[in-house]
Amino acid sequence: MARENKKKDVVIIGLGWTGSIMAMELCKEGLDVLALERGDDRNTVQDFKYPEVADELKYGIRYGFMQKPKKSTLTIRRTLEETALPYRHLGSFLPGDGVGGAGIHWNGHTWRPQEVEWRLKSYVEETFGAEIIPEGMQIQDWGVTAEEMEPHLDRFEYLLGVSGQAGNVNGNIIDGGNPFEAPRSKEYPLPPMTQNLDGDMFADAARKMGLHPFPRPAGIATAAYTNEYGMQLGPCNYCGFCERFGCLNYSKASPQTCVLDALKRKPNFEYKVNSEVLKIEKASDGQTATGVTYFDETTGEEVFQPADLVIVAAYSLHNVHLMLLSEIGQPYDPVSGEGVIGRNYAYQMNGGTSMFFKDHDFAPFIGTGSTGVSIDDYSIGQIDFGAEGFIGGSYITAGHSGGRPIQQLSVPPGTPSWGAEWKTAAKDWYAHKMSIGSHGSNMAYRDVCLDLDPTYTDTHGRPLMRMTFNWKDNDIRMTQFMKSKIEPIAESMNPDIMASSYKDSGAQYDVRPYQTTHNTGGVIMGTDPKTSALNRYLQSWDCHNVFVMGASAFPQNIQYNPTGTVGGLTYWAIDAIRKDYLPNPRPLV
Repeated sequence: MARENKKKDVVIIGLGWTGSIMAMELCKEGLDVLALERGDDRNTVQDFKYPEVADELKYGIRYGFMQKPKKSTLTIRRTLEETALPYRHLGSFLPGDGVGGAGIHWNGHTWRPQEVEWRLKSYVEETFGAEIIPEGMQIQDWGVTAEEMEPHLDRFEYLLGVSGQAGNVNGNIIDGGNPFEAPRSKEYPLPPMTQNLDGDMFADAARKMGLHPFPRPAGIATAAYTNEYGMQLGPCNYCGFCERFGCLNYSKASPQTCVLDALKRKPNFEYKVNSEVLKIEKASDGQTATGVTYFDETTGEEVFQPADLVIVAAYSLHNVHLMLLSEIGQPYDPVSGEGVIGRNYAYQMNGGTSMFFKDHDFAPFIGTGSTGVSIDDYSIGQIDFGAEGFIGGSYITAGHSGGRPIQQLSVPPGTPSWGAEWKTAAKDWYAHKMSIGSHGSNMAYRDVCLDLDPTYTDTHGRPLMRMTFNWKDNDIRMTQFMKSKIEPIAESMNPDIMASSYKDSGAQYDVRPYQTTHNTGGVIMGTDPKTSALNRYLQSWDCHNVFVMGASAFPQNIQYNPTGTVGGLTYWAIDAIRKDYLPNPRPLV
């Protein structure tokens, strides 16, 4: 029988970006808040100290800050007819582990969706006609607009101290910024990052072709900065250890640098690590949650934690799994198309072109996770879907994140992978390679989903979650379109060697190479409870005191990295909780 703790006003599942922000804001309302984190505690000191954290073997190759599949995994298949098998070795995506979650090891790319992405289905139908939507594609509107979200996206960017150059301030297009972005109320909090040679070369080539290059927005400080919670960030030193690593310099925005130390000083906040939530418990009528049951690794006990408000703020895949296990919302059935939990899983569609230049030294060891120059000329709002035969888009970037000796030592295609010839190529070409990459959208489909696996169970005896995912023709056409736009830019730069890598017709999803950790959907938001698990305030349609944060709310995946959107949605939801829910707990829609 589970031990029972003293009741809390709020229990938060997960202490990454969304969990830490929710905890801070609800503590400010005077509520008694407990956060439960399945992993270990993580702090800048001692966990990110130099030189230990700049260990590529430990953190880049052996995934020191990632969840281990032996403790937390899922099964994966490509089609509904296949038998899913466990994801036993991290590759395609890398969920974070411990306090801070994936906010520890991200690269800092901080984007906002375009205006049309918030209402994608309506935009497509109004502009091109519903008939262009392929059979089986399930794109939806989010239930919110860019205008409604702007102040909350802005607040998140100012929490992080994002560096960048605005391109559209209150409808005024600003030279040097992104002219295709949704209107923003003011400039970024910090000036853009200093660019490397590859970014400058790409910007020059793009301008010559009539395109609109701008510095990629970065959750990385370019100057000393203090945010609204009193947390201080220092200017980046371009060390090249962002992705897969914690920031040793207090420069890259993370829950540690932006929220947690201020949150831990709150007398009404408490958090427990090594505490995995097993289930959200419901009242006898099923209309509300009564709290959560979690497993305390330190004592080996199951514990029931009563609470009036449950915030689900784990990684997106874990949010879906927990909702399925808790039987909150009808599980999605891809055959009938009915149900909501597990619906509209999506990923990301990327590709790129590499170039080698004998006479250009790109100094790859000088970099950050977000250094780079981008163009949005081929983004969702700039493409004629009817003429091109696909729905979606991509931003395109040149820049590098570092020059680490294992994962970032590139040699020309055709070079042997070991031996004397490889050594010579590594010496000759290490500093002479640059890339132009496409980071694209991924639409939602009827037969792409998440559910409970009928065969495999976890260490607690619960069914693992099963992912059914494969690439679709629509998204292949999108990435091939990007190839047709990128290669002419690359060719105009006159490289000595050029090689492209884009998924082509017949490509199958492969879990082995890393692609992104941008898993979205499964507990999606919307305005119709028949096709969404959450209402427009990220509140469960079924249990009104359960709110679900994170990218699991995305109805389909945007063309951008999701963190900026996730942060904005968190502030949007807390605004509704504070102003409307806490004074009168009930369904908000």
